[in-house]
Amino acid sequence: METNSMSRVPDRDEESTIDLLELARVIWGRIWFVVLGFVLGAVMAFSVTKLFITPQYEATATIYIFSKTTSITSLADLQLGSQLAEDFKIIATTRDVVESVITELNLDTNYESLVGRITVTNPNNSHMLRITVRNEDPDTAASISNALSEKLREQIADIMNTDKPSTVQRAVVPTQKSSPNTMRNTELGALIGALLVVAILVIRYLLDDTIKTDDDVRRYLGLDTLAEFPFIKGQTKQVKKPSNRGSRSRQSQRQSAVRTAPRSQPNAASRGRHEAK
Repeated sequence: METNSMSRVPDRDEESTIDLLELARVIWGRIWFVVLGFVLGAVMAFSVTKLFITPQYEATATIYIFSKTTSITSLADLQLGSQLAEDFKIIATTRDVVESVITELNLDTNYESLVGRITVTNPNNSHMLRITVRNEDPDTAASISNALSEKLREQIADIMNTDKPSTVQRAVVPTQKSSPNTMRNTELGALIGALLVVAILVIRYLLDDTIKTDDDVRRYLGLDTLAEFPFIKGQTKQVKKPSNRGSRSRQSQRQSAVRTAPRSQPNAASRGRHEAK
């Protein structure tokens, strides 16, 4: 028996294909939700940054790895100085140097906690070392940076059996916080909020398998639609119930008819008797 030519088997590739244009229309139709997620994300990120994240300050001291009495006379000395700079970066964060700073400044911390706040860099492979300390108190950050640079100079002089390296610049008390970046966190929170709303809309679109249009009928059921009945939102068929006032009036009429019927019959009978007489 031949199958009906009008029926069509749905294509699997068609079912698995995502209509990007329709998805874009769905997102555009809910653009206010995306804007709301953008605003809420920005407000939440700004509030968390301001209320729950402690500001951090950075102070930097710079030393020159050669002392005042060191004379650089050849290229070999310059190359040696570059190699020593890398060695001195390691010495700056050794336990002896860091714990001596903790003892000198009477800090309420330990070696592991403080060493995580210290950054020693050798900018552009120069003969300088920059010792940066991060702390929530700007005065403490400057004090630790200066004390650490001084201890490093003493340690280098003992190891190299030379004079102390020269100080290029002492750390000053920072006036601006280094972190957190409120503007960047706010922008990032707004972006995350908008993307989260878009992701929710996309997931709802992909999980929604209800049939809404005739195209959905052809796509998922392989059938052709013969007619469409529009549905107008807000207009529902309501059955009017008889009011109590009308039922009471009809009931009272029935009772009055019943009451008046017996009275009329005797009158007619008596009227017949009088006529017979």
